[in-house]
Amino acid sequence: MGGMDRRIDWRRRIVGAIRTDASSRPMTEALLTIDEVYARKVIDLAMRIAEALTAVGASANDVALATIRVTGALGIRPVHVDVTYNSIGVSYHRNDTDLPITLLRVVRAPVPDHSKLQRLQALVVDIERGLELEQARSRFHAIRRTPFMYRPAFIVLAQGMLSVGVALLFGASWAITAVAFVAACCAAMAQRLMARMRMPFFFSQIGGAFVVTAIAAVTSRLAELGVPLLEDARPAIIVAAGIVLMLAGMSVVGAAQDAIDGFALTAGGRILDLALLTLGVVIGIVGGLWVARSFDMGFVVSSEATALGPLPLQFGGVLVIAVAVAIWNGAGLRTIVVSAVLGCIAWASYSASESAGLEVAVSSAIGALVASFIGILIAHRLHVPSIAVTTAAIVPLVPGLAVFRGLLELVESDGRAESLVLGVATLIGAGAIGIALAAGSSLGLFLGAPLRDTMESRVRSRGRIR
Repeated sequence: MGGMDRRIDWRRRIVGAIRTDASSRPMTEALLTIDEVYARKVIDLAMRIAEALTAVGASANDVALATIRVTGALGIRPVHVDVTYNSIGVSYHRNDTDLPITLLRVVRAPVPDHSKLQRLQALVVDIERGLELEQARSRFHAIRRTPFMYRPAFIVLAQGMLSVGVALLFGASWAITAVAFVAACCAAMAQRLMARMRMPFFFSQIGGAFVVTAIAAVTSRLAELGVPLLEDARPAIIVAAGIVLMLAGMSVVGAAQDAIDGFALTAGGRILDLALLTLGVVIGIVGGLWVARSFDMGFVVSSEATALGPLPLQFGGVLVIAVAVAIWNGAGLRTIVVSAVLGCIAWASYSASESAGLEVAVSSAIGALVASFIGILIAHRLHVPSIAVTTAAIVPLVPGLAVFRGLLELVESDGRAESLVLGVATLIGAGAIGIALAAGSSLGLFLGAPLRDTMESRVRSRGRIR
């Protein structure tokens, strides 16, 4: 009998080593201890924070993680979060007998506000550290009611200074720099006027690009008439500065990051939005060029790319552009300084890569990669949003002049196959640079995130040891 027991026990050991017995597993269902009203309040707060993060420019992955962190810190777990381009859904299933709590919020069109983004991220951290629900709700409502940091007139001046930075990059004279500043301010005011009329932003892009092109055409005509100080007028730089101005507000980094993080629907919506707004700029420039030709004020086509200015002027222009973009997006002083430093790092990497003989697209990708990699490492330590400083840093690399040259070659082609092919090739090259910027910045964020998390964990472990 004892031998049989030993054989049965040995058989059970063999079977246990191969498979598990479902009846021997402990029950993992937790007792219901959370009130439904409390759960709804927590989910509502998390969704409001998620909606605000999306509206001020955060990526879909950051929004989803923030929602899970807030609900988990306040005792609601697990939750399912669904983030799309214009909505956020959260579902919490308490047990098998109760119906799940599912809430949905519609997200308005994103308007970058990096100062508010920084405060929202700090609120999420404080909630994880033990901030009570009612206190968190009060702080969130205070953050939501916070107005934009800068006055509209100051934002218009910042947009004008962005064009000044582009003119400095190409070593333009002070007269052309002043014209570029005036053109950008006029385009910005035209867009604000159209926004007050509640016109879609697509038409605002057309109007702004048309204004810049018209001013450049008038400048070119005055130079032909021998107006003093405009003898060496380069209207292409004026239009290029306007293109950078129109494209600077688009979050290419966020769209690429959503695609890499697996949020295909959100990434698709953002990319379609970017393509549509870029098409608005193209239509505005083509319309301006057509009107200029009608009044015999056409531009002179150059088959070669415009050379950059001296190296000190290049870095001066990069600083001006990065600071202007940061102010335009509502960044605070610390974010502005970090954006300026990263902008110089990105441009130095780009210049070094191009000097080594690499293509412009590859050099642009390297510059964006280095800036985003360093940015994500220092952003958390300095309590600034990484996407904010990365976006401001890569704007100087936007191929505004290449886009204009390609459009100009198409408009002036007169149907000739050679000119058409040349214009299309230039536009394809500009598109390749844009894709390279998005890919480089997203790769830098992807590579820097694990290293940042490792550094943070080491700092925390040292703090516990001490």
